[in-house]
Amino acid sequence: MDKVKWGVIGAGGIARRRTIPGILLSENAELISVMEVNMTLANEIKEQFNAKKAFDNIDDLLADKEIDAVYIASPVIYHKEQAIKAANARKHILLEKPICLTVKEGIEVINYCQLKNVKLATGFMMRFHAYHQKMKQLVQEGKIGNIVSARAQLTCWYPDMPGNWRQSYNTSGGGALMDMGVHCLDLIQYITGYKSKRVAGLTNTLTFDYEVEDSGAFLVELENGAICHVESNFNIPDDAAKCRLEFYGTKGSLLAEGTISQIETGSLEVTFSDDTKEYDATQDRSENRTRHIDVEFGNMYAKEIDSFSLSILKDTKVEVPATDGIQIQRVIEAAYASSKNNEYVKL
Repeated sequence: MDKVKWGVIGAGGIARRRTIPGILLSENAELISVMEVNMTLANEIKEQFNAKKAFDNIDDLLADKEIDAVYIASPVIYHKEQAIKAANARKHILLEKPICLTVKEGIEVINYCQLKNVKLATGFMMRFHAYHQKMKQLVQEGKIGNIVSARAQLTCWYPDMPGNWRQSYNTSGGGALMDMGVHCLDLIQYITGYKSKRVAGLTNTLTFDYEVEDSGAFLVELENGAICHVESNFNIPDDAAKCRLEFYGTKGSLLAEGTISQIETGSLEVTFSDDTKEYDATQDRSENRTRHIDVEFGNMYAKEIDSFSLSILKDTKVEVPATDGIQIQRVIEAAYASSKNNEYVKL
């Protein structure tokens, strides 16, 4: 097998916009089948991307012996059932975030896939952004010293849409933080190499009428003691969003703008300083020590598919395992509990 043959479950939405084009760009993947509950839509997507087959139910897609792996991008309420069915069919699984409706369900899926010897990855494609990987390199090399602070922001405009599954707790598990804050926290932990150990959260629904939060933020204390801030909103217009990712250390800082996105784009400024200086009472910051970093952009989704497909072909460790997705989701659930109970939550 020189290429992994893929089926896509929930082929509309993000799959159609981003991940299926990523599969087509991948060097070691081939699109075989797409599935949507509406057969007309399934056939439309099949024709758009020149897939071999289209289905309107998961059982028929999973019965296809040609398929090696599936990408599940259906509403999260279906993730547990569909992932277990895929594991029973011995298909490796790339599962969109959040992994499941709850952490408890996600752990059940992880354990079941391990039992069936099926690889299971989380859809944190933003790790593959060239700037995020450059930031990780600079942090791990100690270029900005010991990390003391970080901040990540992802927002969008998401008005009331009756029947939308992301706007109901019973079908989404949460609002802006669960949908977008997970990417922010994952990037902070991925780039620094530290997990969260304590969280304090605030959530509210300020602008729209749905039951999940349209505004959310939380602080986490990382394992090294650094205090980091995550904020996610469904009520900031897209053209007003900055989507910044910032890291501050004892020797400098990294400031990315526009990189927390579905498209590999944005900019990165770095400032390297000297942690041996004496205290300067004037705090003169007039000297500009900031410089821009250039990278070669690609396609995050293609790189995500390349990575997971390679782990299947070579039977190696998954680069973005589902255990990472569940650890992030556990922090988000703790942020909700913190907001509800007005208290810090230890992890």
